[in-house]
Amino acid sequence: MKTLIVNAKIVNEGKVIEGDVLIRDERIERIGSHLSDQTASVVDANGKLLIPGAIDDQVHFREPGLTHKATVYTESRAAVAGGVTSFMEMPNTVPPVFTQELLEQKYSIASRDSLANYSFFMGTSNDNTEEVMKTDLRKVCGLKIFMGSSTGNLLVDDPAVLENIFSRFPGLIATHCEHEPTIRKNLEDAKKKYGEEVPMAFHPVIRSEEACFLSSSFARGLAQKHGTRLHILHISTAKETHLFDNTLPLEQKKITSEACIHHLWFNDQAYQMLGAKIKWNPAIKTAHDQAEIFKALLDDRIDVIATDHAPHTLEEKQNTYFQAPSGGPLVQHSVVAMLEFFHQGKITLEKIVQKMAHHPAILFRIQDRGFIREGCFADLVLVDLNNPWKVEKKNILAKCGWSPFEGQTFQSSITHTFISGHLAYENGTLHDQKVGHRLAFRHA
Repeated sequence: MKTLIVNAKIVNEGKVIEGDVLIRDERIERIGSHLSDQTASVVDANGKLLIPGAIDDQVHFREPGLTHKATVYTESRAAVAGGVTSFMEMPNTVPPVFTQELLEQKYSIASRDSLANYSFFMGTSNDNTEEVMKTDLRKVCGLKIFMGSSTGNLLVDDPAVLENIFSRFPGLIATHCEHEPTIRKNLEDAKKKYGEEVPMAFHPVIRSEEACFLSSSFARGLAQKHGTRLHILHISTAKETHLFDNTLPLEQKKITSEACIHHLWFNDQAYQMLGAKIKWNPAIKTAHDQAEIFKALLDDRIDVIATDHAPHTLEEKQNTYFQAPSGGPLVQHSVVAMLEFFHQGKITLEKIVQKMAHHPAILFRIQDRGFIREGCFADLVLVDLNNPWKVEKKNILAKCGWSPFEGQTFQSSITHTFISGHLAYENGTLHDQKVGHRLAFRHA
């Protein structure tokens, strides 16, 4: 099977060049100008951008156990329609992924249902360390530790357990960092002031800058002590951005970080209009935090862009502060949201591709993905920069059926998405006859 993409503006490895790409079966065979192949089906890009598919290193697809909110099938379709060709999913499903058997059950679901390529994090509790150490790092993206309040017994707050894991685990540890005692105290203060009627806008006061910084700096200290590969997820404060280094190339960094779309797009002024729809953990904070996160992204203190796609039903969201869950759907709109920043002159196309494709591939040591290179898997996305569309319920593919971006007009459209050479999405139509691949990783 061959596909020839012609007349594209290829955005890859810091350059934008006009050219063609020939795909044979699952991989890129040739990149060049004026390519021809009589046996290939031709896709004329007509000057559209051709970018490597985005790799989202933090999603929650809710299966098993929470499938009224989302499934691997529904959310992977939303991902592919949004130009996300690979995802890494978190262990806070039901039951939590605390055993290798439960981890493999999730891989089994994805092997049947996921349109995108996939990997799943192993989960951590205060008492499953020996199970964690069995993780096959050639086949699993890493270990997730919730060093802050989360669901059930996913909170890992025993210092001895953390020391043991950070000193022994040979792969990448991804952390959710919020200091639980600080949050509990802030919650008590909020209840004294407001009772059960805490305003949604108080969320960043409860899940405060101090709570984030205390936990992130503690995690960094553990990683420095033990030489651990640490990746701190969803940085939400200006203060935290100064924990990270930009003097080394990513390949040499041991401590890395991620910015999420919602922390780049929204600030605390949006709670008044959107309320629980932008209630995430860690919280969306001030305009100053928002600006400094963007600055750290541009100067390479923050390494990757992800979504923390974490859908809940609209009914669940339409509750009081204490009853409304945190999280929301974003994976369908992450690439076009970043392209909107390009239209605003805030970031280059090359930097977007670097942070959403190249860097996740480098950081997680993913084999043969994240770049437009001969020999790599053909995970490719065509983008029309000048084809505006509005986010509406009728075009939202996440199972929950809503988005914090509803009513937003994006200037750019995803027109084609290829997954390992398979045309999985084309001008609004999903071709889901083929499933994605389990990601493979290089580990020395």
